[in-house]
Amino acid sequence: MDERKAAILAEIPRLRRYARALLRDPDSADDLVQDCLERALARMDNWRTGDNPRRWLFTIMHHLFVDQARKTKRRAEVIMLTLDDSEAMSSPAEQVESIASREIMDALQAISPERRAALVVVGIEGFSYAEAATMLGIPAGTLMSRVARGREELRGLLDDVARRRAIRVVER
Repeated sequence: MDERKAAILAEIPRLRRYARALLRDPDSADDLVQDCLERALARMDNWRTGDNPRRWLFTIMHHLFVDQARKTKRRAEVIMLTLDDSEAMSSPAEQVESIASREIMDALQAISPERRAALVVVGIEGFSYAEAATMLGIPAGTLMSRVARGREELRGLLDDVARRRAIRVVER
């Protein structure tokens, strides 16, 4: 039992990276990872001994993400954030990310969640098309289509950002 828990704990950095790519909000991503780990530990019997838990954990996380997205869509929640005076006067945090990585993350967030999940699982996490299709619960052809269209859409968004950055406003 301890070996299986250790194998699951070793996957936490990858789970966090995947969750952040899906949600972009670190707090929500950490909540998603926690929910995933709770479900995995509660259903340890579903994992075959000797197998790498990575695919199993990513499948659990993807299903939790889809369920969460459906609940949010059904509720159609609108969150209004108001700033009090102290927050309005605070200075912005120093950015650790480079401009390029921020643009990539913004572009990744702009594409549909289905394409984003496919791109992250295949392109960033390195799963094969067959493994990713099984994890996401879709046919391999659909996955390949989502990856191809996601890459195309991502390229278009990044080209557009680069073009806008290259255009300079000239004052008279």
